[in-house]
Amino acid sequence: MGQLREASGEKRTKEATTNKSSTQCTVMCVYRTKIAGISRIVNVIWYKNLINNSVNISVDDPGNENQYNCKIDLKPWHFWIKKGLKSFTVGEKIVDVFWDLRSAKFSGSPEPTGDYYVALVSDDELVLLLGDGKKEAYKKTKSKPSLIEAVLVCKQENVLGKKSFSTRAKFDERNKEQDIVVENSISGHRDPEMWISIDGIVMIHVRNLQWKFRGNQTVLVNKTPVQVFWDVHDWLFSSHGFGHGTFLFKPSSQEYGSDSDKEGSKISGDSNSCCGRGSRSGGSGYLSTQSCSPSPDFCLFLYAWKLV
Repeated sequence: MGQLREASGEKRTKEATTNKSSTQCTVMCVYRTKIAGISRIVNVIWYKNLINNSVNISVDDPGNENQYNCKIDLKPWHFWIKKGLKSFTVGEKIVDVFWDLRSAKFSGSPEPTGDYYVALVSDDELVLLLGDGKKEAYKKTKSKPSLIEAVLVCKQENVLGKKSFSTRAKFDERNKEQDIVVENSISGHRDPEMWISIDGIVMIHVRNLQWKFRGNQTVLVNKTPVQVFWDVHDWLFSSHGFGHGTFLFKPSSQEYGSDSDKEGSKISGDSNSCCGRGSRSGGSGYLSTQSCSPSPDFCLFLYAWKLV
């Protein structure tokens, strides 16, 4: 399989993770919403290091390289800053950012898991709402729902660990978020192996990882076909002993078939896809192009940084 294509904004994230001393846990979520009269991309990056947590919100200016930024630092000794309001201008329109993270719950990831909200308001419309504090957000901002709901198009996470790396993602808006765990057994006398689990169920088990360090497979998650790509070359062969594995999870619009039909199409990407082109590496099913349903507009990139 060729190198996985990288999501928009990857360069900025990887610049901050070029060596062991500078690497930190980050989660970047890319949304599409309407601000100042046009559809725009909003990047929300959650950071976590030994000192504090922070979140940076940037809004793209289509046709230009300009970005409008708002940064919120959540320093533990500044309790008051965990709730507040900041404003910035986008296309001659004021955008207000409200947040309340005083009771936010965290579980190892820089991104909170609940009891918080971050809300972007423009023209008295709530154009982007993060977190589960929907009622509190509308009450505080005194805004109305946007006519065009924001869509999460990509999530990209950098995770540090030795043998286990975890993240969460929602592959279907009708279902809850799934827990995703990648585990490996690279050190020791056994042949290296890798397991990818979703909600505690092992979906992919790769034996002889030294020969299958790149590959892809399709699994069913709550009846939704999800293409899984991996490239863990640096885990095994990195000269400096600190490398990352790259994983891509992409819900598929194609029909999931069985091994009884041998003419299934290979997983492939095009210029508009988040993922690269690659061949199958086994599994219990294939992707058929016979029928297509609307494709979920989402992909998850996981960068698993293996610590020695």
